[in-house]
This record gives sequence, C-alpha cells and structure tokens, in this order.
Amino acid sequence: MAQVSLRSVSKIFPPDVVAAKDINLGAENKEFLVLVGPSGCGKSTILRMIAGLEKATEGEIYIGDRKVNDVPAKDRNIAMVFQNYALYPHMTVYENMAFGLKLRKYPKAEIEKRVLEAAQILGIEKLLERRPRKLSGGQRQRVAVGRAIVRKPLAFLFDEPLSNLDAKFRTQMRTEISKLHIRLQATMIYVTHDQIEAMTMGNRIVVMKDGIVQQIDEPTAIYDKPANKFVAGFIGSPPMNFMEGVIRNIDGKLFFDEGGFRVKLVDEMHAAMKPYENKEVIFGIRPEDIYDKLFVREAPPENCIVATCEILEPLGSEVYLHLLSRSRKHSFIAKVGGHNKPGINQDLNLVLDMSKIHFFDKNSEKKII
Repeated sequence: MAQVSLRSVSKIFPPDVVAAKDINLGAENKEFLVLVGPSGCGKSTILRMIAGLEKATEGEIYIGDRKVNDVPAKDRNIAMVFQNYALYPHMTVYENMAFGLKLRKYPKAEIEKRVLEAAQILGIEKLLERRPRKLSGGQRQRVAVGRAIVRKPLAFLFDEPLSNLDAKFRTQMRTEISKLHIRLQATMIYVTHDQIEAMTMGNRIVVMKDGIVQQIDEPTAIYDKPANKFVAGFIGSPPMNFMEGVIRNIDGKLFFDEGGFRVKLVDEMHAAMKPYENKEVIFGIRPEDIYDKLFVREAPPENCIVATCEILEPLGSEVYLHLLSRSRKHSFIAKVGGHNKPGINQDLNLVLDMSKIHFFDKNSEKKII
C-alpha cells in the first residue's frame, strides 16, 4: 500500500470551467480518506486525476514517492470501483474478477488463487459461475470490489459505489467496505455526496464545494468544529440551524438578539465575540442541542426561547420538530425524544444548549467561534 498526495492540483475543462482549484491533500498509507460534497463540487474529478483518467491542468500527483502526472492509468497500480459497477455482461463473476489479471499475463494458478481468496473475503464464492444479469445490485457491487481486490493495488479508489443501491443495502455495504478496509489494511479514497457515509466510514473527511477544499479533518472535528457555514450546514442530519441576529452588550454581558428572542453567551465566548458587538452575525445550533423545557430540570431563563411548532416528523425513537421563531424570521428544527409530541401550531418553551452554539461572520461565513 502507499500514500497518495496531491500538491497544488487544479483541473480546468475548456473553455474555462474550473472543476478543481489548488487542491492540496493526502491519503496516508492504510488510511480511509473520504471526499464529500454536493454534486459538481469536483470530488470525482479529483479521483479520476489520481487514477489517470483525467490529466491535471496544474500541480503534481504522487503515489508513494512516484510522481504520476505523466504515467498512464494502466501503469499506476491503482484500482477503481465505479458507481455503475462496469461489469462485462457476457462474462461470469469469476471471469470478470480474473480479467485484469489475464491481461497482465498472470499464471493461471495465481489468478485462481487470488479470485478465490477475494470471493471468500466478500462472501461471493457461490456466485462465481453466474453472469451479472442474475445478480442483485449489492452482489454486483461486491464483484466490482472483488475485481479491485485481486489486483492487490497500491490504493483503492471508490467513486460513489453505493449510490445505485436502496437504503438497506447501502447501509449493509457501507459496513462491509469499512470491514474490508480493516481487513486489507489498504489505502482507500472514497467519493460520496452522502454525509452519513462520510461520517461513518472515513478516518478523515475532505469537504468540498465548487472545486475548492473547505476543510480536512477527522469526522468528529468536522462535526464539532466546522470551518465555515457551508461545512456546518452540509455535515449533520438534520443540518445545523442558522439564524441571523445582532450581538448585544447588556450590563457587561453579551447576548445574541434574533429579534424574537435573546440568549446569553457563555463567558468563554466573550473574547471572540467582543469585536462583533452591535454587529450582525450568523448564529448556528444543531437540532439535538435544542430541548423542550418541560423535560429539562434546570433551565437558565437566559437560555430559553419560545417558538411555534409547525410540523412534526415522528421517527420512532425521536421526533423532528419544525419550528418558527416568534419574530417569524427563522424556521428551524429540534431533534427530541420520541415521547415528545406537541400539537401543531402550539407554542413551545425551548432551551438552547449555549455551550454547543456556533457563530459565523455574516460576510465571509467563516467560523468565529
């Protein structure tokens, strides 16, 4: 296995479409690195440049210590698993998995050994004589992964491999790919638009927008300390709530004033927020950090607000409350326990966990604190 790194890499498609701009990132040896972002943000383009299917306009790409900008795709020793599986319909599972090895003139015994070993890892030994049309989507994806495994590449590249599966099989395959990474101790770079896949699978996450890397960090750090409003809103389900308001100084204490409610900042935030006194900022709080006051034993009054419940989404163990602030400026979501089911259009007393809030600069949208 090997490290994969991109140094100041950009990709511009004619006439002047910037798909990736000044990308600096690296997947360490044996790391599971996930690239996540909305459609069209450049993540698949980055994967294709690593694989050699697209040529970088600027910058350098390394696999191990070897610069590969001018190395053909077939000589990079990289295995790629595509969204559409890309299996040969006229070949059996065994033949599909063995095909790349046959092209490279491997001995028949070595091919058989590798195919059977990969089939055992993936639990598809009984499917080796079937053709792709007789396989389910999940089985086809296993075959595509098996075809990559038999090559024993320096790194595995996954381009949205689960997007064609239904929710149940997507969850199952997510677990299987994570187990596979642990078993193979392989370097894997995984592209997805699904932030749940990113959070549950990656050792580190690269969040992208408009061809630019927004943040690279471990999943918990991305979630707890987003670099800007985009990352905060993209990572998390339901996403973070955002409200605009003004920082007020009342008797030496700082408050966030939304217009319909006012909440007190914790003392640790004063130094960072002092320069924003009487200025508009963006306030962020995650749905799970908003509570119904009825179920909170001690709630400081300066942390409490009133909002109207517009819609309920019961999900069994939890309920999403769609709320409207008293100012009617902001809609937001609270994620509460399944026992909590207020009436529609009912006013609720809510408690905000002020130790968990975020503030973003209104102009740059970068995180303040």
